Amino acid sequence: MSQDSNHKLVLFGAGKIGRSFIGQLFSRGGYEVIFVDVYKAVIDELNKRHCYNVVVKDEIESIISVNNVRGVFGGDEKEVIREIATARLLAVSVGLHGMKSVMHLIAKGLVARYELPDPKPLDIIIAENLRNSAEFMHVELEKHLPEGFLLSKRVGLIETSIGKMVPIMLKKEMDADILQVYAEPYNTLILDKKAFKNPIPEIEGLAPKENMKAWVDRKLFIHNLGHATTAYLGFLAHPEYAFLYEVLSDQSIKERVRQTMLQAANILKAKYPDEFTFEALSEHTDDLIRRFQNRALGDTVFRVGCDLQRKLSAEDRLSGAVHLARELNLPYDLILYGLVAGFHFRATDEAGNLLAADMEFAAFYAKGVSNVMTSICGFDERADQDLIANASELDKSLTFDN
Repeated sequence: MSQDSNHKLVLFGAGKIGRSFIGQLFSRGGYEVIFVDVYKAVIDELNKRHCYNVVVKDEIESIISVNNVRGVFGGDEKEVIREIATARLLAVSVGLHGMKSVMHLIAKGLVARYELPDPKPLDIIIAENLRNSAEFMHVELEKHLPEGFLLSKRVGLIETSIGKMVPIMLKKEMDADILQVYAEPYNTLILDKKAFKNPIPEIEGLAPKENMKAWVDRKLFIHNLGHATTAYLGFLAHPEYAFLYEVLSDQSIKERVRQTMLQAANILKAKYPDEFTFEALSEHTDDLIRRFQNRALGDTVFRVGCDLQRKLSAEDRLSGAVHLARELNLPYDLILYGLVAGFHFRATDEAGNLLAADMEFAAFYAKGVSNVMTSICGFDERADQDLIANASELDKSLTFDN
């Protein structure tokens, strides 16, 4: 294999997480980072500068200069395939909808890789907040690979837990510098220790875990659940508030959010008794609430709560926690309250617009709570009849009760 592959990360996705987190970690760890994206303006600017800034938003603002980077336009198929074939590592940070669209390119790159002399297995870091992402990617890749490729032997599919918060930037901020990105100080990438085919890179910030499924669920059912609950209860009580720190300045909401997260922590402890203690999950909850209140980050209620069809779906943060609680016969009343509050979420962006997908959600909701609970949240009309009735009653009287 070519020498230039020794410390080269090919990263699909030059978005906020790609630039502020994955690219930044590996660049500072001594890797050349090659971003692959279809947003040509960003790719052109990366190739012009070969560096960009991550602005760390905290009480004292700081800047991380990310160097040794370049870009490849996603439409340049030959060049993308060549980069994959000679990479030390691959990473994907394109969102669920984008993942399927890049699978054919990754598959072609893998085939080209194994046409080279002495090819090494390729580890792919899946930097997505998606349960069972390795299984999903395995299925999608196999659709594009030749029969007998031996994907399981040749490729390590590395699930991660993405805990870094990256806020929406204002248009004027993005116009001022197309590459600059804002982020919080948190800089730990939890990833699946057992999935690597090659030695795990010795890079500061990587935190390999044995039981990755437990840590993915911790992110989903405490961090994401707490985030969404804050946005939904906040919008219900204070629709005029734009920022998460404003919502959490209301102590009654802050305590309700905390108790909802602790109810989810109890469910997680029961699901993974050998991985978590309630005390550790409680400490994690309090740390997250502190991070949610980061005024400098300027995280918005809109960003955290929008995309209802995804965030209220069957395996996601709130519905998923309720499903798990029912499976384990544990309380979920506070989580259900947060879920139903989400049905009423109509926050808008800085231009006063609803997310298009949330307008579609409103059409689902107009047909009734039962329609949302079955078609979006994944509950069964018969088996979950009691739960759906409970949600309908909650919905009729929903106000934030101090």
